[in-house]
Amino acid sequence: MKSILLFSMITLLVSACGGGGGSAGHNHPMPTVPDSNDVTATPRAGADCFNNLADNYPCLNVDRVSGLKFNVQASDIWGWQDQINGDDYAFLALTTGTAFIRMTNPEAPEFVAFLPTATGSSSWRDVKQINDHAVVVSEAAGHGMQVVHIKGLVERSDGETIAPIYHYKEFGSAHNIAVNDDTNFAYVVGSNTCGGGLHMIDMNEPHMPKFAGCYAGDGYTHDVQCVTYWGDDSNYRGREICFGANEDTLTIVDVTDKSAPQLIAKRSYSQVGYTHQGWLTDDHNYFVLGDELDETNFGIKTRTIVFDTRNLANPTFVSAFNNTTNSIDHNLYVKGNHIFQANYTAGVRVLRQGNLALGEMREVAYFDTWPQNNNAVFDGVWSVFPFFDSGLMITANIDGEFFILRPNLSAIPECSDLLDNDADGATDYPADSSCSSAETQFEQ
Repeated sequence: MKSILLFSMITLLVSACGGGGGSAGHNHPMPTVPDSNDVTATPRAGADCFNNLADNYPCLNVDRVSGLKFNVQASDIWGWQDQINGDDYAFLALTTGTAFIRMTNPEAPEFVAFLPTATGSSSWRDVKQINDHAVVVSEAAGHGMQVVHIKGLVERSDGETIAPIYHYKEFGSAHNIAVNDDTNFAYVVGSNTCGGGLHMIDMNEPHMPKFAGCYAGDGYTHDVQCVTYWGDDSNYRGREICFGANEDTLTIVDVTDKSAPQLIAKRSYSQVGYTHQGWLTDDHNYFVLGDELDETNFGIKTRTIVFDTRNLANPTFVSAFNNTTNSIDHNLYVKGNHIFQANYTAGVRVLRQGNLALGEMREVAYFDTWPQNNNAVFDGVWSVFPFFDSGLMITANIDGEFFILRPNLSAIPECSDLLDNDADGATDYPADSSCSSAETQFEQ
């Protein structure tokens, strides 16, 4: 059982816990909150990455296509592609609501619609896409879940104020929301229900969401990914499994039967600070996670942790990759053989997987959205969305700066001759810069 004292101490330490849509707190003053009609977005020009700079932003193998500067703070980000006309859209969570950005021309993004908050303003707002709808939750008191029909965005323009098609009120505040597109279920975590654990919602009829069940067996869940599992564990293949970042453990729950979810396993790791968020590899055999307080608590470099999930009843710690920056890691997502990370003051970092069973991983690209510093503080970027078919990725700083980025990953050599040349327990890379920017550190 999780300790309420542990959560309270962390909450006091960082003023509020954040995750997939949140953060462990930001120690800078809140801006004056404008009315929804006063939310504005100023265009930003693009810049190619040349000699490790794109304008004044440090970079490697990532260009800035364009961007927008909002006059309110931002938090989580997500994306959607209109399958009819191929347009990409960004969903950007703001202090006072949610902005919808059309990227038909990525060099000239359009702020087309704004969904005001359901209740009050909040620095913690999270948005996801499911079944041609966006779902939005917030830590604002009494907010519940807003449901927006995103097909109608094609008809919107000029930051037009829109309304949800449904306001789900079975919980009040919540920290984050996850979705499983295979089953059309949404999973709210960190709410004032279900002990802060999984609050499960049937979204098969988005205009009328239905409460489906709770899982409160391991206390507060900070962030979660729920999938139909197709990894190597035949005991659970084809079942709906949730992988939760539960403050100090990776917690794995079988939610196939929403009325009777079952804990499969929970595991911790060394130097745990605050188990924040993570994502499965495409084959579901590994779970890659970030700890939001290990850099500050233990004075280590930015760390990425890998668990082997080929046996769900016994997930095993594989390795921890320490990058070269001091920045706190926040949200990460896996696409193909790359891990896309939003690491606060270090910006968006891209890691390439080798053989994860051996802990092989290296940084191959980055775009530092916060050139002021790479300190272990809660400034800079919040999250990243890399799943567009176009290859674009989107991100935003807490101060409201929205970026459209284009990673150039195809020309980066594989560097397949990974060797431990000096028996130091770390993977050594060839001398060329794209392979030697960091080392994979193994823990016993």
